[in-house]
Amino acid sequence: MSTRNTAAAPAAAAGQDGARLLRASLRVDGWGTAAFGVVMLAGGGWLSGPLGLPATWFVPIGIVMLAGGVALGLIARRPRVQSGAAVAAITANVLSGAVILPLAVAGVLPLTNQGTAFMVVGALWVLTFAALTAVGLRRATAASR
Repeated sequence: MSTRNTAAAPAAAAGQDGARLLRASLRVDGWGTAAFGVVMLAGGGWLSGPLGLPATWFVPIGIVMLAGGVALGLIARRPRVQSGAAVAAITANVLSGAVILPLAVAGVLPLTNQGTAFMVVGALWVLTFAALTAVGLRRATAASR
C-alpha cells in the first residue's frame, strides 16, 4: 500500500503550471517591451509625425522600455521567480496602462488616429501582461501553501 499523499500531486502540478505561466508571461513581456524600446529609439524621428507624439519623448521612453525589457528578462531567468519581483512587474505594468490609456483617449496629446491606436495597443499589452503575470504568480504561490 502506498503512503504517498495523492492530494498533493494536483496542487504541485498546478504550482508548476503557475510557475511556467509566470515565467513565460515575464519572458514574453520582456521581449515585447525591449522590442518596443528599440522601435522607440530607432524610429523616433520617423514615427513622431505619423503618430503625433512629441519627438522628444522617443529617446527617454525607448531607454526606459529597453531597460524594463532587460529587467523582465532577468527576473524570468532566475531559478525561482521571486514574488516581490513579480509584484513589481505587475505594478509597473498596471501603472503604465493607467497612464497610457487615459493619455491615448483624453485628447491632451496631438495624436493622430495611428498614434491613438499605437498607445491603446501599448496600454492593452501592459495590462494583459499584468493580468497574466498576476494569474501565474497566484497559481504558483497558492500551490506552495
